[in-house]
Amino acid sequence: MSVEEIVAAGGDADDVLRAVVAELVEGGCAWAGIWFVEGERLELGPEAGAPDEARRLRVPIEFRDERVGELGVDGAPEPTVVERVAALISPYVLLGWDTGGEAWAP
Repeated sequence: MSVEEIVAAGGDADDVLRAVVAELVEGGCAWAGIWFVEGERLELGPEAGAPDEARRLRVPIEFRDERVGELGVDGAPEPTVVERVAALISPYVLLGWDTGGEAWAP
């Protein structure tokens, strides 16, 4: 399943984000992780793979022009691909950030 399909299928924010980082690793990245903005700092959330920080690319995740997190990928494909993934997952990062990673029900 592609990142686009995972996001389109929707579901619980934590489940979607875990599936996305797993898909990035299955697609050839050594490691992928998502940081949430928590006040003035970033807190690492879902991650998959084996870190290789020398090959890390980090891009901001923004929702409605507000930085809500960062997507990090080691051994990343083209930066534009990582930026696209960051844009696709931004609503789910916002939910995880707003709820402190706890399950959310409307």
